[in-house]
Amino acid sequence: MVNTLPMDIIADELARLRASNPLVHLLTNEVVQEITANVLLAAGASPAMIVAEEEVDAFAAMSGALLVNVGTLYPVRLAAMRRAVRAANQAGVPWTLDPVAVGVLDYRTEACRDFLACTPAAIRGNASEILALAGFAGSGRGVDSTAGSAAAQVAAEQLARATGAVVAVTGETDFITDGESTWATPWGHPVMTRVVGTGCALSALVAAFTAQAPNRLNAVAAACAVAGLCGERAAATSRGPGSFKADFLDALYLLSPQKLREQTS
Repeated sequence: MVNTLPMDIIADELARLRASNPLVHLLTNEVVQEITANVLLAAGASPAMIVAEEEVDAFAAMSGALLVNVGTLYPVRLAAMRRAVRAANQAGVPWTLDPVAVGVLDYRTEACRDFLACTPAAIRGNASEILALAGFAGSGRGVDSTAGSAAAQVAAEQLARATGAVVAVTGETDFITDGESTWATPWGHPVMTRVVGTGCALSALVAAFTAQAPNRLNAVAAACAVAGLCGERAAATSRGPGSFKADFLDALYLLSPQKLREQTS
């Protein structure tokens, strides 16, 4: 059975994130670095983008969490990602995989399937990406999904059991699973798909929430919920994609754990 994530869990996880202000190592899509960094800062984490092979080992090991996003993948970047993942695992640092456009292009698909053997803490993707990564028939169009999130729920559960990761398949409703239990986060707004980087920034938020998380399933689900709730709030005040981006960052910054708890009463 799938239940909607309670507001008190979202509030607790957000408060925990802000209290710890984790350092998050981002090996991410070069198109989205600015919005990704600003989203983490607004939410209460500390982003850093160290990409040189000569530096990623040391930095991944000292970080609170690591994100590997294959959106703009090429050989030097892939080599740095592999080194960072290895160092993170050796240091006990949780890392998150964002398998951008997996199932559409062979190079990134093979790379991400290799990463599955490297014990990711979390995997965040759209329905087409999760279906393809789990070995089902994918239906992506570039970085966009042509399948609804509900269509990938079973694939997400199977992928979680196979890898030990918490898997978040995001869309109109997000489903977040550890293979045994599944949360749903039904918040968000279609305008979020009109601003480049919102999905990639969500993956960075997922990584941030996994840092020192006592319950990784709740942490990943809370990250998805926070993004969706703030997306709704920003859509209500903005005039279009341009103002949405600014309003979204403001909504993240102003989101209050206390106000979230009051919504449960």
